[in-house]
Amino acid sequence: MSQQVRGVVARAKGEEAGIETIVVPDPGRGEAVVGVQACGVCHTDLHYKQGGISDEFPFLLGHEAAGVVESVGEDVTDVAPGDFVVLNWRAVCGRCRACLRGRPWYCFDTHNAKQRMTLTGGMELAPALGIGAFAEKTLVAAGQRTKVDPAVSPAVAGPLGCGVMAGIGAAINTGNVGRGDTVAVIGCGGAAVLGSALAGAAQIIAADVDDRKVETATDLGATTAINSRDTELVQAVRDLTGGFGADVVIDAVGRPETYRQAFYARDLAGTVVLAGVPTPQMLLELPLLDVFGRGGSLKSSWYGDCLPSRDFPMLIDLHRQGRLALDAFVTEAIGLDEVEKAFTRMHSGDVLRSVVVL
Repeated sequence: MSQQVRGVVARAKGEEAGIETIVVPDPGRGEAVVGVQACGVCHTDLHYKQGGISDEFPFLLGHEAAGVVESVGEDVTDVAPGDFVVLNWRAVCGRCRACLRGRPWYCFDTHNAKQRMTLTGGMELAPALGIGAFAEKTLVAAGQRTKVDPAVSPAVAGPLGCGVMAGIGAAINTGNVGRGDTVAVIGCGGAAVLGSALAGAAQIIAADVDDRKVETATDLGATTAINSRDTELVQAVRDLTGGFGADVVIDAVGRPETYRQAFYARDLAGTVVLAGVPTPQMLLELPLLDVFGRGGSLKSSWYGDCLPSRDFPMLIDLHRQGRLALDAFVTEAIGLDEVEKAFTRMHSGDVLRSVVVL
């Protein structure tokens, strides 16, 4: 029998998001209903609200969440009611050419729940990243949830489902940062800095145009933090690395100008990782001879190239051992009715993460 719950909906481009009554159907084959306990406020949700992802309004916002499985549909065997899970927006199919080659983090056929949640009048909702977790309960594909240690706080576990995993994974999975490497991170969301430190980087140079984020990067493990509004970034990175550039440069912003900085701030044969998400209108121009002559790797990091079933439990365990400060990303706990205000604070750089706690 379907249930009615509260959720945060963006009805149209440019309008404020507000609380609506959401109808959540019983889970069908391969689906699960999850009672949401916490959900981080991510830039991607703001992009949905602004119409920057698609125009499939109305959107049920929220996607980086943790909670407890309430019910499951047919053919769901690896999770059961009562399990504590982190939601992930890529459900690995296990059948595509990437999965069959043993590279499931590149899965080409990830999927969402087949049924749609609706408003009470029957209007179908488009859940953000196929999840829609600014709600008391949400319907997801069974593969979109990963069972983790229930001893961790939901407010800490939730952001791992998107932003935190994307940054840590950009360093560890995509950039292959290793012991003794030099790393530069452009745009201090913090997770890429933390991931580089976890991987054993000897030198981590963090750059941002916001002094607050520069300070936070130092707290998370950066050995040097730079306000790149006041400093020529490429030269600064080279000066700090003996004139060579960094082994790995992570562009966590995703703009042509920051990508160019990343490209020229790396050492010869170094690696550039694009972790920030550009808009469709952005174009990049680089001398092809420089691309050829500098060698190395130019990579994009899609969700930190993570495999949730492998990476989420590992990172939660490291946090519980005191080796990974996931709680450092939680700036404030808020209610569902404060999401719109949290977008404003996020846009102004006042918080790392606001987390809705239910």
